Amino acid sequence: MKSEKIVEGYWDVTPEIKTISFAVRGRIRIELKDGRILFVPVSAFPSIKRLSMKDRKKWYRFGNGFSFDNCNEVFHIEQILGNFLHYRHEA
Repeated sequence: MKSEKIVEGYWDVTPEIKTISFAVRGRIRIELKDGRILFVPVSAFPSIKRLSMKDRKKWYRFGNGFSFDNCNEVFHIEQILGNFLHYRHEA
């Protein structure tokens, strides 16, 4: 009887943003719907860094990304994960 090895991890899962917060100074905390939690430096996103803490609380989902009431840019999950061609989930 041949046994197939199961590779652990997140396979065939499209990352979707559940929540965003800024509880850790200098970091964006992004919780995905599948339970993963990502921390990324705010410095990688100058448009977000320029927002006040009050403005950062006014975020909303936009497609498979997010934006803020006082920001004219949409940030996509691919920008967070760091490899657009590999993680692209929208046409």
